[in-house]
Amino acid sequence: MNNKTQNQRPSHDCGNDCDRRHDGEGESEHEHEDGPLAELVTVRDWLRYAITRFNRAGIFCGHGAANTFDEAVWLILSTLALPPDRLDPFLDACIPGNERVALFENIARRADERIPTAYLVNEAWLGDWRFYVDARVIVPRSYFAEQLPRGLVPWIDDPETITAALDLCTGSGCLAVMMAETFLNADIVAADLSPEALDVARRNIEDYGHGKRIELVQSDVFDGLDERRFDLIISNPPYVTTEAMAALPPEYLHEPRMALTAGDDGLDVVRRLLAGAARRLYPEGILAVEVGHNRHIVEDAFPELPFAWLSTHDGANGIFLLRREDLPIGDQEAGIGDQR
Repeated sequence: MNNKTQNQRPSHDCGNDCDRRHDGEGESEHEHEDGPLAELVTVRDWLRYAITRFNRAGIFCGHGAANTFDEAVWLILSTLALPPDRLDPFLDACIPGNERVALFENIARRADERIPTAYLVNEAWLGDWRFYVDARVIVPRSYFAEQLPRGLVPWIDDPETITAALDLCTGSGCLAVMMAETFLNADIVAADLSPEALDVARRNIEDYGHGKRIELVQSDVFDGLDERRFDLIISNPPYVTTEAMAALPPEYLHEPRMALTAGDDGLDVVRRLLAGAARRLYPEGILAVEVGHNRHIVEDAFPELPFAWLSTHDGANGIFLLRREDLPIGDQEAGIGDQR
């Protein structure tokens, strides 16, 4: 065996789209340069590389992926504009050079800067629902994604009876969109303090074709809503405590702080919701608020209120529900909203 035969790399047929330089002597072997951009060819190659980078960097997976494998699959498929649930057919596909650059940069930023994948690829998922996101809004994650498709049964007997609904602290507008898909007879208001968040919400609302049914309002809790009344108010407000905020992984620090934290005990916005919701609800109206794992803090702060806690897949039961008659009503608010 001569030296040339002994040292020859096996040829790799990538077809006409392969951008690697081929040997000029009539051979089909690749001349490899160093580095991932030259050496990683297929989706399989980049998947392995991404997982290794993420494991070594110690990234935190809390924005839609359960582990580094799922995170890498999501980042790669989305960066390459491939179907999110179809990895296997593409594992051995050859990736052109310009697409490798985009992959390399996204993987590096995820590992080194700890930027959530949702921001890198401008998408987040709630169940089967895809939403546009960027750093102007918190990455959507909500127990309401389990509850809204079921219409909040049994607390709401018939979703068609809901004609006016409010999504307070709407952020990206994802829950408002889900409400529009569930409560088909409802006019919906999506409110947020941040005008930047409302711009993102507008994009998602228009993407789902609900621009005529969902009204966007800039409002600090109820302050910008005049005297409007609703059959249903839902909110996924900021509720992270000061102690928990200090312990968050770096990924969460890329999100808008105002969308995360709400005072030392995390209940600054929740207190305002409970104080003002009754005058914003019609008789028999419902308030539903997500507080994550802070159930004990809420119950300790409001022992007089008969909270109903909605079941969630992880057992956190992180959404409380109250009917209008169970909410506090001040003397100056009594009677307001009793008539449609």
